[in-house]
Amino acid sequence: VCVCVRLDVCACVLRTTPPYSSLKSQDLITKFLRDTFWGRMHALVFDTPPGTSDEHLSVLKLLSKTRPSGAVIITTPQEVAMDTIARELTFCRKMGVRVLGIVENMAGFACPCCEEVTQIFGNGGSVAEFAARHGVPFLGSVPLDPCLGEAAEAGVNPFAAHPTRPGTLALRAVVTAIETQLA
Repeated sequence: VCVCVRLDVCACVLRTTPPYSSLKSQDLITKFLRDTFWGRMHALVFDTPPGTSDEHLSVLKLLSKTRPSGAVIITTPQEVAMDTIARELTFCRKMGVRVLGIVENMAGFACPCCEEVTQIFGNGGSVAEFAARHGVPFLGSVPLDPCLGEAAEAGVNPFAAHPTRPGTLALRAVVTAIETQLA
């Protein structure tokens, strides 16, 4: 479940991935949510494994009283990834979670020298078409951009460090699309 309002304010991220067993993941999520004083936040972001696992159920159960604004589904443009996303959309609908939209990640590679974006998974557009077929807003495409990764690793705000990079511009567009969905 992802609730995003602004990227220039503090957000907390919980990433649950294997090797944790399902029970350990549930315990970790419970501790993370119940035993932590969060104060006032604009966004709480959960980065969960693809699919419809126990982690998804645990997060929704623990956040049920807060009524999350919605889920942002992030996928790569490969068909196998979109098959998984179709199941996630069904899961969200069954659980009553509004899907704010779908974001295409790894939508090409942004050259660190010339900034040209090269399509590495075909011609693109398949995630936007997928979103349209499923009646879900398409929030945008974000290319692999080495400058974003370097900024993240250095703990630097990429919007300040690389304001005109293709990845930064794409992320700004996605944030704007999410804010529009939340308005």
